[in-house]
Amino acid sequence: MKRGWIPIMGVCLVLSFSACKQLLPYQDTSLTAEQRAEDLLPRLTLEEKVSIMQNASPAIPRLGIKEYEWWNEALHGVGRAGLATVFPQSIGMGASFNDSLLYEVFNATSDEARVKSRIFGESGVLKRYQGLTFWTPNVNIFRDPRWGRGQETYGEDPYLTGQMGMAVVRGLQGPEDAGYDKLHACAKHFAVHSGPEWNRHSFDAENIAPRDLWETYLPAFKDLVQKAHVKEVMCAYNRFEGEPCCGSNRLLMQILRDEWGYKGIVVSDCGAISDFHRPGTHGTHPDKEHASAAAVRTGTDLECGSEYASLADAVKAGLIDEKEIDISLKRLLTARFELGEMDEQPAWSEIPASVLNSKEHQALALRMARESLVLLQNKNNILPLNTHLKVAVMGPNANDSVMQWGNYNGIPAHTVTLLEAVRAKLPEGQIIYEPGCDRVDGKTLQSLFDECSINGKPGFLAEYWNNRDREGEVVATDQISTPFHFATTGATTFAPGVEITSFSARYESVF
Repeated sequence: MKRGWIPIMGVCLVLSFSACKQLLPYQDTSLTAEQRAEDLLPRLTLEEKVSIMQNASPAIPRLGIKEYEWWNEALHGVGRAGLATVFPQSIGMGASFNDSLLYEVFNATSDEARVKSRIFGESGVLKRYQGLTFWTPNVNIFRDPRWGRGQETYGEDPYLTGQMGMAVVRGLQGPEDAGYDKLHACAKHFAVHSGPEWNRHSFDAENIAPRDLWETYLPAFKDLVQKAHVKEVMCAYNRFEGEPCCGSNRLLMQILRDEWGYKGIVVSDCGAISDFHRPGTHGTHPDKEHASAAAVRTGTDLECGSEYASLADAVKAGLIDEKEIDISLKRLLTARFELGEMDEQPAWSEIPASVLNSKEHQALALRMARESLVLLQNKNNILPLNTHLKVAVMGPNANDSVMQWGNYNGIPAHTVTLLEAVRAKLPEGQIIYEPGCDRVDGKTLQSLFDECSINGKPGFLAEYWNNRDREGEVVATDQISTPFHFATTGATTFAPGVEITSFSARYESVF
């Protein structure tokens, strides 16, 4: 608004002029996401383009582009972002054989995810585990129980995996005719990635029979791409027929894009581009410039890592043309417009914050947990438990609440341990609990935790600060009622509202 003073016959009149700022095409919400991306793309410098192609994408203030972090998790509920409804692990939900119920689970998850992202976004920045792009579901095939990540999958059957995976995608992404996508899901890890873990950065799946490839490893991915229209696909760490999966022309260009018609984003598994050239890994490329250029050329649009920072040098060295980078960048910009992340008014803002870990969502988690149970045998009709029996509960997991959260998890408001559940069903004198040895340690420790209490409650009173010096505001308090099993490995926060790093705590009790 500008003011002008104009003297007329000895009198000053105040006139107001409205300065209407004209929107640029990429800011015009009436245009399609693709049209907006096409307009924004040529306004970016090469260095700015490269920065957007990494999972931690910085802000570009001159164009109104916010800082954005692509990496988020929702394996079985919103993960790694504090309080959330924690649903059963994927392998358990797969055992329900109920894809309709699984859709409800992930529709609830996407409600919680939108609320969390809106709250986090009030700061103007979306950091890791706060954005709208979720790297789930894992539709790899679980063929060997020794594979340490099999619990993230839906089992050994390609058809079941496809059906469950599509339910996850539809629950997360929302109706296809909505103005904005609710979230973006990601089919991972493409492809032939079903263990082993220890050598995944150097392993070459080179002797896969064509029938096994097409009937076992690829059907679920094809379902998610062609039927559920998943918006992201994550390429795997391993090689396939000699090429790293994130640089596989056969997988990413011929099968995924040409044969299946996939138009969305391909994101690398974290650090996978480094495996192209790091000593002791695949070693198929001489350096990060060659590795990054090869990955982009074969269709990997977004890197989880920092190797793509070398793309500007790769262009200057003639290893890749800027126009090839533009192909990937257009897909990335289109996705951000589809989610409404570029716009001022948050999409899906009508979802109330009360959905977070709500009673309705807890009831849904309980229903799914019940349907995940599979009774193979009831020898001597021992179930249901006779209330006159004496029952021994053994093992450290029986009294470990954190174990029940699984991995890639949120933090529930309350957890009932297996021991607590049995105690609720049988009289106290009929239960024997023996923790035994630890999972991986050769020594046995006797805990005195049960002899600690404070303020009339068992356990310890915990206070947390989001700094290293226990100064200022206490950001969270908690009553620790089960023995300490705290670690930030796996990016698990100690309590809702507590940062994953640079925090401090005080625990108080009376022994």
